Amino acid sequence: MARYLVSFNDGAMDHIAADEMGDVAEAAHAVCQEAMDAGVWVYGAGLERQQAAIVATDGIVTDGPYPETKEVIGGFAVLEVATREEALKWAAKIAASCRCAQEVREILPDPVQDEMFRKAGRNW
Repeated sequence: MARYLVSFNDGAMDHIAADEMGDVAEAAHAVCQEAMDAGVWVYGAGLERQQAAIVATDGIVTDGPYPETKEVIGGFAVLEVATREEALKWAAKIAASCRCAQEVREILPDPVQDEMFRKAGRNW
């Protein structure tokens, strides 16, 4: 099974009227539940708008995203599915529920980290 990051850009949902956000949240939670029931949901969340900080290798902290960044992630889901096509189908469901396009990227496998999680008694 491969893991995929499904994400949307900060501001991608700005076109949605405030009085419609409850319906969007309900639809998004329904897709989350469907993915959980299907056993493909790993984790997902929205991110605080523009609350990023950059921590350099020397520990210096700079507020904000990288200065050259034009877009930042506004929310994401991690799914574990058998194929890229399955990830794209789930992304389409998420896009419809959130009313915004979704980017899909495969997460590189890391067996060493997976073993660390198993030893810690956690599932990734």
